[in-house]
Amino acid sequence: MFRKMRRFRQQLSQEESIQILEQGKTAVLGVIGDEGYPYTVPVNYVYADGKIYIHGARSGHKQDAIAACDKVSLCVIEKDDIVAQELTTYFRSVIIFGRARKLQTEEEIHHAAEVLSLKYCDDPEAVEKEIAKEWNALSCIEITIEQVTGKEAIELTRMRTVKPE
Repeated sequence: MFRKMRRFRQQLSQEESIQILEQGKTAVLGVIGDEGYPYTVPVNYVYADGKIYIHGARSGHKQDAIAACDKVSLCVIEKDDIVAQELTTYFRSVIIFGRARKLQTEEEIHHAAEVLSLKYCDDPEAVEKEIAKEWNALSCIEITIEQVTGKEAIELTRMRTVKPE
């Protein structure tokens, strides 16, 4: 169903890919937008319970696109170092493919908002106050992951495989 990575030597393990998802702060969400055009948008997210959670307004391009087609991709860039003298970039990133759904019950919305907020703020009291303040405008989306693929620059792969003398 999903393509195999062409440059498979650069593929990260599932564990490394999940670690990048756990530690990342910002991702780019890709959806099928209006008239079939791709629509990508930067989002804060959390990887929890084996899923991705994001939040946003109750209406807009992202919500409309997910309602029309639940297939999404999400890209997290963990490393993006330009190496000018080599005319390259030492990168490490993860792409997921999955199915998104707008959360409906108060319990699941609260859970998603809480785990997402606690990723960025370690004060549970402040998190609960913010959730209560934004509750009427809050919308959360859950992405069920179908495929996770991590990749790094070949130079980084080579550095891992070089044995010290």
